Amino acid sequence: MSRWLFLGMLLALTIGMASAYKVGVGRADCTGPSVEITFMGYAQVTQRGTGIHLRQYARSFIIEDETGTRVVFVSVDAGMMGHAIKRDVLAVLQKKYGELYTHENVVISGSHTHSTPGGFLMYLLYDLTSLGFVPETFNALVHGIAQSVIRAHNNMVDAKIYVSETEVLDANINRSPSAYENNPEEERAQYEHNVDKTLVQLQFVHARDGTPFGAINWYAVHPTSMNNTNRLVSSDNVGLAAIMLEQERNPGSLVGKGEFVGAFASSNLGDSSPNINGPKCEKTGLPCDVLTSSCPSGAGACFASGPGRDMFESTQIIADRLYRAAAGLLGTGKSTKAREVTGPVGFMHQYIDMTTAETVAFDRASRSLVRVRGCLPAMGYSFAAGTTDGPGAFDFQQGTITDNVLWNAVRDFIAEPTQDDKDCQAPKPILLATGRARFPYDWQPKIVPTQLLVVGDFAMTAVPGEFTTMAGRRLRTTVARASVAAGGRDLQVVVAGLSNMYTSYITTPEEYEIQRYEGASTLYGPHTLTLYLEQYKKLVGALVRNESLPAGPTPPYEDDKQISLTTGVIFDSHPLGKEFGDVKVQPEPVYERGATASAVFIAGNPRNNLMHDKSFFTVEQQQLDGNWTVIATDANWETKFRWERTSTILGFSDIEFSWTIGPNTPEGMYRMRHFGYYRYILGGVYPYVGITNTFNVN
Repeated sequence: MSRWLFLGMLLALTIGMASAYKVGVGRADCTGPSVEITFMGYAQVTQRGTGIHLRQYARSFIIEDETGTRVVFVSVDAGMMGHAIKRDVLAVLQKKYGELYTHENVVISGSHTHSTPGGFLMYLLYDLTSLGFVPETFNALVHGIAQSVIRAHNNMVDAKIYVSETEVLDANINRSPSAYENNPEEERAQYEHNVDKTLVQLQFVHARDGTPFGAINWYAVHPTSMNNTNRLVSSDNVGLAAIMLEQERNPGSLVGKGEFVGAFASSNLGDSSPNINGPKCEKTGLPCDVLTSSCPSGAGACFASGPGRDMFESTQIIADRLYRAAAGLLGTGKSTKAREVTGPVGFMHQYIDMTTAETVAFDRASRSLVRVRGCLPAMGYSFAAGTTDGPGAFDFQQGTITDNVLWNAVRDFIAEPTQDDKDCQAPKPILLATGRARFPYDWQPKIVPTQLLVVGDFAMTAVPGEFTTMAGRRLRTTVARASVAAGGRDLQVVVAGLSNMYTSYITTPEEYEIQRYEGASTLYGPHTLTLYLEQYKKLVGALVRNESLPAGPTPPYEDDKQISLTTGVIFDSHPLGKEFGDVKVQPEPVYERGATASAVFIAGNPRNNLMHDKSFFTVEQQQLDGNWTVIATDANWETKFRWERTSTILGFSDIEFSWTIGPNTPEGMYRMRHFGYYRYILGGVYPYVGITNTFNVN
């Protein structure tokens, strides 16, 4: 064989190996009930939805290697993910595809926006402020997530995969610096910043021509630019960044449409805030106390904000910074510093009972190895203090390591911790012994899923909660080292946060000692992270050695115990002489660019139909041939709608739609149309349509 023929065959083999993936991407609307349901995140009962600013989407990515092994990663615009949702999504998929998609090879990760409806986790503490389980929210997520995977399944194409990264310096700060500073000095010295500033992108391009058709971006930041005064459904900063990236790559498409699917997924965001102006006392504007995040008497609450003048501008600024960073990485040229990913696809999954887990760890105080264990779930006093992104109630402060007789009496009335519970959780003073509370069903999880997806030398560690900055760094290092130690590749590791189940926070043991909000919300005691590190080391070792692991104990089925105090829509009605869809307030005849056009309609309750992959209203432009073209929907950043019940007894309600006219909007004739459903008092839900007068944009 000639030297050139051999090199040609080697080159062909190399190219074949490099493009041996099939990848499918899919997106689907999973917006929950936009009105009358409490949002999940800030634990404010009064923060009930009144409309939509940005819709929720599920974005799915299926990766298959040349052996047919598949993994699925789904990023969802939701506060977090619940085990029952994943279970029911898989039930839908398995009816269509058999055992192709299972708990083992599918990861579903919540983006952690705090501005979407709650009531879907089936654990009492998490659903309490939503007045229990909300079937509408749950079903919307199941349907939308399943549909996004189905669309990805139907769109599988030959692809190449690239990974790249860049720094985004002005999009996050550490909201618990006093806890971070308690980590070992030599460990902190390895990092320039006290939060992760690196955005990591996994990019999917067509094998035939290198055109990007999908990307997953991981960046550690809380989607809490929209604060606890917001009442409009929103995917917040990371959701808007995804929309901006998709609109750039899908020119001319409406939001939520087009081939390119781009996600901004959650990472180790536990102590990372987008409110980069930092925490200030509400009434004085002076800095808050660093340890307790409290203010002097009369100075108001401690809030963090920025970088904008209000939460909408702040959301847009942070989103723009993330979007620009991600857009700059797209492509495979030298300027993007993209590295091609090659090699087999693999996965490993195991359930573990965190309350009985044990391992050996190095004790800094005694300078020796000691056996450590997990505890029954419990929440500390600082949990009730909230964070600088959303302060709590009463007189609780972060950093609290002593208890209170009055609050202990309240705690013991609900569920009394044993002395072993107190010793196990120390120095956390237990405010809620959630692991002891069983009425009417479990308050927080005990059995949790752990999971690892690997594509070539790129690993996604799917974790069931919010890892802090240093906790995530330790996890990435542990998984990478464990792979090499087991004889595998040197992995590039990302933390895929809030995946498959929600178990609040995971801090380092050193951060736990300080008992900031994150430490007080670390469920299984001071060694929670240590136990996870040992578990993920086991997962990667088994994967490298091609070993199987026992499935582990299954989380309990508690669907039949769920309680819901949220009532459904009884009926809708309209004033005498009016009809649903009639316009109460017409737009002005003429608007300049930069102005906001608005209209008010007589409406039914938006909960009558969630309008998935549709819209409650459209903005339309008249074309030269007289036809109308939709240019914006209720999913656009430039649009908002607010619904108001004007008479509960009579069933009257109004809905106001607004559209802020962008600087590049063409001159011409426009109109708004409203699509809704009303519930008839004798039964049945019926559609209606309303339309405004036309108006000009000059």
